[in-house]
Amino acid sequence: MSKLQHSEPEIAGCRRNREISTTYLAHREPSRYERNATMVKPLSFKGDKKPKKRKRTEAEAQERDAQSGEVARASGAVGTEDNADDDDSWVSADAVTDVVGPIMFVLPTEPPAALACDAVGKVFTLGIENIVDANPATAEPHDVRQVWVANRITGTEQFRFKGHHGQYLGCDKNGVLSATSAAVSPLESFNIIATADTPGTFQIQTLRDTFLTIKPPKPNVTTPDVRGDEESITFNTTWRIRMQARFKPRLKASKEEKAKEKISRKELEEAVGRRLEDDEVRKLKRARREGDYHEQLLMLKVKGKHDKYG
Repeated sequence: MSKLQHSEPEIAGCRRNREISTTYLAHREPSRYERNATMVKPLSFKGDKKPKKRKRTEAEAQERDAQSGEVARASGAVGTEDNADDDDSWVSADAVTDVVGPIMFVLPTEPPAALACDAVGKVFTLGIENIVDANPATAEPHDVRQVWVANRITGTEQFRFKGHHGQYLGCDKNGVLSATSAAVSPLESFNIIATADTPGTFQIQTLRDTFLTIKPPKPNVTTPDVRGDEESITFNTTWRIRMQARFKPRLKASKEEKAKEKISRKELEEAVGRRLEDDEVRKLKRARREGDYHEQLLMLKVKGKHDKYG
C-alpha cells in the first residue's frame, strides 16, 4: 500500500488548524456537562433521607451561656481584686494588729489635727482638711507630711514610724519629738496600746513608759504642741490611727475569702471528674465558703463511682 503524500501547503494548514483548536480549548468556558463532571459528590440513591443539620439542645445552650457567664464573672473578679489591691481609701485601725503601712495619727485637738514632720525632721501638728463634719473617724491626709509608715520592729512588739523623708520618729529623754534618725534605736521604738474604755483609739508609749500627748499652744503659736513626756493616760494621749484600707488585715482576709468563692463550673467538674448538676455546683461553692470543700468534693467523687458501677 502506498503512503499518502501531502503537499507542503496542506501540512501547514493542518498545523495551523491544530494550534487554533488548542487555543480555543484552553480559553473557552466549560460546558454544563463538563462542570458537573468535575464536581465530586458522594453517591446518593432515591429514597435516601437527607442529613439534617445538628441543632443545639436547650441544655447545651444553657451550659454554654453558663460557662460564658462564669468566664465573665471570673474576669470581673480578677478586676475587682486588682482594684482592691489599688484601693487608696483610708479607714480607722480598730486593733493594734491592724496597724501597718501608711498611717495618720489623728490628735484629740479642736479642730482635729494630725502629727506631721517637715523635710528636716521637725515634728509639729498640722490641721486636717480632708474631714467630714470634723469627725476624726473620717479624716484623711491632704499633705504627705501627715503620713507615717508603720511597721513592727523585727523580733519585738514595738513599732517604728518612718516619715515621708525617710527618717524615723523618735522621742528623746526630755520628751522632745523629732524625725531625724535613719536608724532605729530605743528612742525610735514605740508601743501601741488600745484604749480600754474608748474603742478605736490608742496610746502611743515610749520605751521610758511615757506617752505621746498634745500640749496647749506656746505663746504666739496657734497650733497645739506635741510631746512625749506624759506619765499617765489622759484625754490628750488618746489618739486615733487612720490607715490605708488595702493594708488592713481584716479587710485583706475578707477579700481572700471572696476570692475563694470565685470558681467556675468547669473547674468544679474537672475536680470531680464528671458533669455536675446545678445543685451539686451550688453545694460545692457553698462548701468553699464554709470550709468543708474537700469533704464535699470527695463525697461527689464517691457518688460518681457508685453511679458508674452500680
